[in-house]
Amino acid sequence: MTASSTTAARQLSYIPDVASTRFYLGALAKLSVLQYFVAEAAVIGAWAGSKPYSRRTGYISDLGALGCGGYSGRDVCSPAHLLMNASFVVQGIGMMVGALLLSSAVIGIAGRAGARLAVAPGQRSPSGAALVVRALSLAAGAGTVVVGLVPEDAGSGWHLVGAILYFAGGGLALLLVGWLWRRQTPLGLFILACGAVSLAALITGGVTRMQVPEPGTLERLMGYPITIGMAALGLVLAQRVRRELAARKMSAGTDV
Repeated sequence: MTASSTTAARQLSYIPDVASTRFYLGALAKLSVLQYFVAEAAVIGAWAGSKPYSRRTGYISDLGALGCGGYSGRDVCSPAHLLMNASFVVQGIGMMVGALLLSSAVIGIAGRAGARLAVAPGQRSPSGAALVVRALSLAAGAGTVVVGLVPEDAGSGWHLVGAILYFAGGGLALLLVGWLWRRQTPLGLFILACGAVSLAALITGGVTRMQVPEPGTLERLMGYPITIGMAALGLVLAQRVRRELAARKMSAGTDV
């Protein structure tokens, strides 16, 4: 092999090093979004409206409403609204921290140690699609932080903007990462399905303006798959990065 062909080969392949504590923490940050389900259950348990709260008919944002009384034709009273809003913020921060700590290369190879990424000559990023995933995750995380900081009855349109950003950004991110991972992990197709379900529900909600028999169910079809899909992404990367870190540590101990 000539020197020129060797240089070309280096330009056309890239092997990311997945053994990094930074990547492990980023994966755990993604996995931390599961706290939302615990918080939601606790807040529903503290509900004090005139009728019991139902996940089928009640909006998620009603759980974070500040006041008790009528809101958009619904009787809303959530004494534990601070917990719900804090959970939104923590969930968003987890998504954003994960997007910042996980590199595009590691996402592009689904954390597989020794896997190669193709890089075209002159191309700056080894995985442009994974970079888009990170950007969408950042946007979705920022959206749910806004939802937590600006409750639905705070008199601001930012709550709706944040919710749409979360649903659209999160669904698209999962759809893209699921496509990237479809042959790299058994959970790739599951993550892809999470994104597809979320986006389909979002489109349905937009077309119907949420005028459906069970708006709570429809909204949860938008949001739950994002939380579950992001956690699945974090689980895959956490397991693979941790395995490589342990292997490196064991190898270093053997060398000594």
